Parts: sequence; C-alpha cells; structure tokens
Amino acid sequence: MNEDIFDVLIYLFENYINSEIETQPDSDELKTELKEAGFNHNCISKAFDWLDSLALQEETNFKSPKNFRIFSGAEADKLSLACRDFILLLERLDIFTANTREIVIGRAMAITSTKVAIEELKWISLIVLLSQPDDEIAIAQMENIIYQEASALLH
Repeated sequence: MNEDIFDVLIYLFENYINSEIETQPDSDELKTELKEAGFNHNCISKAFDWLDSLALQEETNFKSPKNFRIFSGAEADKLSLACRDFILLLERLDIFTANTREIVIGRAMAITSTKVAIEELKWISLIVLLSQPDDEIAIAQMENIIYQEASALLH
C-alpha cells in the first residue's frame, strides 16, 4: 500500500464514510467516481481489497479485558516505535479495546509497504474504529486527534 491508496481511503472517508448521505453508491459507482477523480485502477482495487478484508476481520476473544501486548519482530520492523507507542496510548486512553488494537495491527501489517508512517496508522485507526459498532465516542476522539494535528500544522 502506498500513499495513493491512503489517498483513496481518505477520499472515501471524507466523502462517504463520515458523511450524512442516506443512500450510499454501490462499489461500481464509487470505483467510477474514483477513476474520474484521478485515482488509478490498481490503487482503487487495492483500497477496496483492504476495506473488504477489514469487513471480514473476526473478533479476538481475550480471557481478560486487560492484557499485555508484545510486538513480534515483523511488527516492530514495520511499525516504528512511535507507531507502537501510539497504539498502546490509544488503548490506555480507552479509545481502543484489545480487539480493536489487534485489528489495527493486522490492517497495518496488511499494507504492502515495508514501513507504516504514523500518519497512515492514524487513518488506519480511524477507519477500523468506524468499522466497529457502537463506538461513537472512540471515533470522535480519534477524529479529534487527526484533525487537531492537521489544524495545528496549518497555523
């Protein structure tokens, strides 16, 4: 996954996922619109595959609501210390459950690039939260994290 695929995901988020539109277009209409917006077919296809596999993620059953996470070598290679700290921070702030944390890590690992940037991880986190039922508070907190930092950069 590269920046272009994140651009597709962000475009979908800003125009459809987070909108008040009552009728959502089907995937063929979306793909046509994305092509017209300038995204290439390969990036569109990879973004839809990524979203499809997110929808298929199964919930992990943990024996305890509080658990300890050790990152594997492959995860540590792909996710910088800042990314790993960010994931654990979101869990400590109760924005992530242990299950959400594992889905975010899994979706980050599914990206084909060798490294995941912290900005990309933030968007992955928000999209994963949006896929979770009844998590409006966590979604609002994550949106604040993303947009407050973007706002601070503009000033």
